[in-house]
Amino acid sequence: MEAGLSPAGNPNSTVNAEKASFLEELKRRHVWRVAVAYVVAGWLLVQVATQVFPFFNVPNWAVRLVVILIVIGFPIVVMFAWIYELTPEGIRRTAPSDSPDARVPQTHRSVGQKLNAIIVAMLVLAIALLGWRLYAVRHAPPSAAAATVAAPAASGAAGPGAPSVPAKSIAVLPFQNLSNDKDNEYFVAGMQDLILTKLADIGDLRVISRTSTMQYGSHPENLKTVGEQLGVATILEGSVQKQANQVLVNVQLINAATDSHIWAESYTRALDNVFGVEGEVAGQIATALNAKLSPAQSTQLAAAPTTNQAALDLFLRAEFEFSKGSLNYDPGHLRAAIPLYRQAIEQDPGFALAYARVSWAESVLAWFGGGGEDVKQLQAQASADAGQALKLAPDASASQLALGFSDYYDRGDYAGALKAFAAALALKPNDADALAAQGYVQRRQGRFDDSIASLQKAFALDPRNSELAYEVGATCMLDSRFPEAQDWFQRALAIDPDNRNAKTYYAYAIAFSTGDIPRALDAMQGDDPFLKLQRVILLTYQRKFDTALALLESVPDTPDNFPPALNGPKVEQQASLYRLMGDEAHARPLFAQSLPVLRAQLKMLQGIGLATQWEQIGYAEIGSDQTAAGLDALAKSLKMLADHPDQVYGPGLMMTAAQYYAQARRPDLAVPLLAKALAAPGIGSLYSPVLLWLDPMLDPIRHDPHFEALLSQYAKYKPAVIYPAASASSAAASATATAH
Repeated sequence: MEAGLSPAGNPNSTVNAEKASFLEELKRRHVWRVAVAYVVAGWLLVQVATQVFPFFNVPNWAVRLVVILIVIGFPIVVMFAWIYELTPEGIRRTAPSDSPDARVPQTHRSVGQKLNAIIVAMLVLAIALLGWRLYAVRHAPPSAAAATVAAPAASGAAGPGAPSVPAKSIAVLPFQNLSNDKDNEYFVAGMQDLILTKLADIGDLRVISRTSTMQYGSHPENLKTVGEQLGVATILEGSVQKQANQVLVNVQLINAATDSHIWAESYTRALDNVFGVEGEVAGQIATALNAKLSPAQSTQLAAAPTTNQAALDLFLRAEFEFSKGSLNYDPGHLRAAIPLYRQAIEQDPGFALAYARVSWAESVLAWFGGGGEDVKQLQAQASADAGQALKLAPDASASQLALGFSDYYDRGDYAGALKAFAAALALKPNDADALAAQGYVQRRQGRFDDSIASLQKAFALDPRNSELAYEVGATCMLDSRFPEAQDWFQRALAIDPDNRNAKTYYAYAIAFSTGDIPRALDAMQGDDPFLKLQRVILLTYQRKFDTALALLESVPDTPDNFPPALNGPKVEQQASLYRLMGDEAHARPLFAQSLPVLRAQLKMLQGIGLATQWEQIGYAEIGSDQTAAGLDALAKSLKMLADHPDQVYGPGLMMTAAQYYAQARRPDLAVPLLAKALAAPGIGSLYSPVLLWLDPMLDPIRHDPHFEALLSQYAKYKPAVIYPAASASSAAASATATAH
């Protein structure tokens, strides 16, 4: 100790004394007790809010508001306890301890004892509530436990303003193939699909479609992110091991928000006894999620699609090919699926699901040109197969779906198709395929708002399906809502950058809204033959015919690349480009060469496809100096369109006929049809007024006064760059220009 400094003068001693005095004052004023009582009471209030509010459908933000108010209130209550005290005379300002007005210790002890009693009572309540919740979770049946676990996921996954995730919602991730033989991939994918199909039959469950789950793999690292992206509370993971005659299926149901297991099970079966395991899995999941089952749904879960081992194996192989073919409407995989379905039916003639699925595959393949197969034969077979599926299983949603696609794709019976799709949805309300199909038919009828609503409902059940996002955009485009369409196409490309349909129509949305062809070309890059053919169209608007011809030459001449009733055969497209270049010497013989090909394909087509084919014939006849015959063919095509109205392809058919009339130098026929096409709902996916400034097909009538009046009426927006015509006699762009 330094000389001259007494203990009483030690600064540290003074500070310690002041701290002790402050703590004593906190104790005297009961600040500690009030703070503890407030914290315990606040915790109890939060627990009550989280349990009671959902019962009365109070939104999640109300719980968050309660928590925020409790936190804000804490410093206010502590400050209030310091400043004021409770006395027999009521609440009054607390006097300093050295003041003559300070309360006597006995009074303070009495108040403290009351606060202690309050704290003890609240702690007892808190311990009782916590104990009850732990007991309920551990001893509740599986359905209740799942509801308890799933509830936080439902609220936690929803951001501000976002809808809550339903507790009864599930995504089935791709199953892991644990077999030594990697060729068993089809079997593993098939088992996943069968379980997924059974789950989707349960109307009380929201089940995400396979297209959205297949991109994640068997065991993604962050299940919470997957759950948020798919909008589900639970996720099913699984694996399949197939060796010799034995199959081992492992499945586990997981809480997406907490990554905790809700339920798990293993199933060991012989191959000849694997039937129905998908129904067992779906039934146990329904129990775990407390999903209600109608008697019909319970029967449906218990029913196996077939009890023939060979038939099931062939069916799963067919499903594997059909799934691949459905992604980008790949005709090769669709063609591969059909004979496998047929072989499955030969093994089990009562296999209703195989009849339904082969009918759907046949309808889709026929709709997209047949891929070299006879379209009429495919359509007739699809109709017969759908009828057999209905005969064998009239109450199966798959049978109704097959009938709907046959009515829609094969017969053009929109009313019948909508009736069948409605029946499918009545049996399976959360069927994304049926909702999307309903939307496709509605847009054929020109009901674009209804169509968009149906497609958006389907997208909600299949939120990572790039093709569905594209279809919403395509429907917006039909209604000439180009900015909205671009948003959906970008959304589709964000999910799948290789979606060629979204890439193509995103480029067209740019071109149709602004006439900015260079920007549209930049958006449509890629080596896919389909993309190359679409770039040929855009290059013709720039009148870069040499470049377009070279690009066309690089596309192999196959039925997949040049199907009937769409863009015309390759030789006709070459003829059109030579005509545009002013090289009639090359164009005429090529047009003549295309005519036998076009006429031979007539027997394969009907409906709108047949009308399109007659237009192509008319153009080839005009191009080969058979103008009168060409005009007759165009009139026949328009008559077919009048007999089979179509709001999707109809306006484009009229526009194409108007272009061909222009090629025949008949403005009297071309201009009125142009006006009718431009005014028709549905023109937006195939043409827009801004193209009137750019389209070389219209060059032969460009200086006609009636066309100039039409230009002034419809095409008031003029693109920044207008490409000059090569010559006054130039013909129009490739026939593909109206068929994309």
